Amino acid sequence: MGEIILEKDINTDNAADFFYSGLDKSLKLIERELGVIISTRGNKLFIKGPEEAAHRAERLVEEIKEINKKGYVLKPDDIRFAVLSISKGEETSLKELFLNNIPVSSKKRFIIPKTETQRKYIEAIRKYDIVFGIGPAGTGKTYLAMAMAINALIKKEVSRIVLARPAVEAGERLGYLPGDIYEKVHPYLRPLYDALYDMMDFEKATRLIEKGIIEIAPLAYMRGRTLNDAFIILDEAQNTTTEQMKMYLTRLGFNSKTVITGDITQVDLPQGKTSGLIEAERILAKIEGIKFIYFTERDVVRHRLVQEIIKAYEREEKRKEEREDRKD
Repeated sequence: MGEIILEKDINTDNAADFFYSGLDKSLKLIERELGVIISTRGNKLFIKGPEEAAHRAERLVEEIKEINKKGYVLKPDDIRFAVLSISKGEETSLKELFLNNIPVSSKKRFIIPKTETQRKYIEAIRKYDIVFGIGPAGTGKTYLAMAMAINALIKKEVSRIVLARPAVEAGERLGYLPGDIYEKVHPYLRPLYDALYDMMDFEKATRLIEKGIIEIAPLAYMRGRTLNDAFIILDEAQNTTTEQMKMYLTRLGFNSKTVITGDITQVDLPQGKTSGLIEAERILAKIEGIKFIYFTERDVVRHRLVQEIIKAYEREEKRKEEREDRKD
């Protein structure tokens, strides 16, 4: 299929102004990943390249234009993963991703999904009361769940947020650790604080924590409670035992929603202990009203090298399995 040149009228005095300077990197990314050349002349934008790639680039430009018209400011990172998905032939819509934003009380106006799986995850959290997000680190499982929790609090859909994590390294026997309760659990809960403070002003978040409107606690502190009118997130759920997972899931009260996140390939439980997340996946998969969303290395939204590291480890795991099979 030969090359074509597509001409787009941007409806401005100068098409170059359509992309503010911060999007230069994004244009270069579109050119590099899709194998096209983008140039401007007057109020016209020209896309040159193989027909299919040129049309994909045209679609991206059109979606950027529509998003800009709605008053949103695009940053290079906002479109990077959509471009990468489109370059792989996936039917990803930048407009659908971007307009599926999550307003949060922060210096950032909103959080947006960066992959199709993230978009489906957000939709699932909106629709279902119990959602499991399963996949490797860096895919946004906890971060997006946190954004949805904060958004639900802002909109007064819930009256509090509860964030829980198993302190597996301490075997949940927190009494053996030195210091007061805060000092005992803080190292295990630090990632949850990091996500919270990234979305919400530090002083405001601190006030909400002091008032108990946002609670960050080890999983052991969920026992015996019923959580009504709350958005509850259980992070690192692969490190729960069967008993802990059952205990946690039965804490859910009226007008409450929970998101359980974890990576079933990174279980840190003592040998012989079954992961509560793996067992829940098997036992609850067919229950109506519970949704499982699966992430892969394609959804990793950290540094590009993180994706390559995950792939490398997956290849090594397969090689180990093959060697074990040959021994048998």
